[in-house]
Amino acid sequence: MLASASPRRRELLRQICPEFEVVPSEIEETLPGGPTPEAVSRLALRKARAVAARVEGAVVLAADTVVVFDGEALGKPAGPEEARAMLRRLRGREHEVITGVAVVDTRTGREATRAVASRVRMAAYSDATLDSYVASGAPLDKAGAYAIQDLGGALVENFAGSYTNVVGLPVEETRGLLAELGVPVSEPAGP
Repeated sequence: MLASASPRRRELLRQICPEFEVVPSEIEETLPGGPTPEAVSRLALRKARAVAARVEGAVVLAADTVVVFDGEALGKPAGPEEARAMLRRLRGREHEVITGVAVVDTRTGREATRAVASRVRMAAYSDATLDSYVASGAPLDKAGAYAIQDLGGALVENFAGSYTNVVGLPVEETRGLLAELGVPVSEPAGP
């Protein structure tokens, strides 16, 4: 079971585990202790546990992604103006994207978490590009008000780390967590 309503997470999970149900956690997404890998992993585990408490005989997977800029977590913008402000702050600068992934097996009680961090440098996009992107509504459901894959990647100059982490679910680490709990997953792609 995927404890997330994110269409991007569904697409990424389908790459390694084609059959699953979606049951959003609907918990308050707060990060006590600041935007650290440990805090993001704990939040993902809270999401997984919330869904695990409502289902039986399942492995529940949850994730949470945070954009960290100058030590501050940038969540999903409340509206277009906040999205515009976030994108102006990020323009031409580097930030970190942390995704915490958690699995809970309701059959055995086993739990496991991972956190993956990647560095992203945003492009020096124009005000016109920024305004057009905000007007599209695309930034409103994304941490940090952007997705690496939007606008054909034109918002991002480069990144170091896991691309799928920046999208919202680090596929290789997720594959490993699921395999540890006995969930059948596809093999990694060859070189």
